[in-house]
Amino acid sequence: MTFLNKYSDVSYVALRIVAGFLFLCHGTQKLVSYPTEFSYPLNTMSTSAGIIEVLAGSLIILGFYSRIAAFIASGTMAVAYWMVHGLNHPFPIANGGELSALYCFCFLYIATKGPGKFNLNTR
Repeated sequence: MTFLNKYSDVSYVALRIVAGFLFLCHGTQKLVSYPTEFSYPLNTMSTSAGIIEVLAGSLIILGFYSRIAAFIASGTMAVAYWMVHGLNHPFPIANGGELSALYCFCFLYIATKGPGKFNLNTR
């Protein structure tokens, strides 16, 4: 499957942009009920998470200080996993935390790899 090697840079950028966009959407849902209404009452923790999701998601999409933004996003998702899901059951599929776990490690990968091509800043 070496023919796919030439697409590795572009596919990584697509991963970064899509993950950032989906994370951004979680934040806008919490903060402004867009694109769908957030069905839980906001508190300090969920408001803070929403702000991080909007800011970090935007920075990750743009590739602007994306290492720092992705590292913070990864930590946010680790906290979300353990505070909301992880104590309910040891397996993510059983406790509803598979999305938080996947985001956590996706953002950790972006934090270690950097923004890749098509970015506003290579930090």
